[in-house]
Amino acid sequence: MYKNLVEILKRKGITNKAYADYLGITEKTVWNKLQGKTEFTLGEALKTCALMPEYKMDYVFAMEEKVA
Repeated sequence: MYKNLVEILKRKGITNKAYADYLGITEKTVWNKLQGKTEFTLGEALKTCALMPEYKMDYVFAMEEKVA
């Protein structure tokens, strides 16, 4: 899960729907990406970082490992 990205989106008041529209993908695809089920493309990562330039890409896209 991309915990940092989820938290940043919440802080900025950006809904999954608005984020999906910004990236040009569906809300379900955004949810899958945020959960780590599918990967972000480089283009999506670059667009995301343009939306939040105060954060570094490695922080935004730090993966939280699930403990089994």
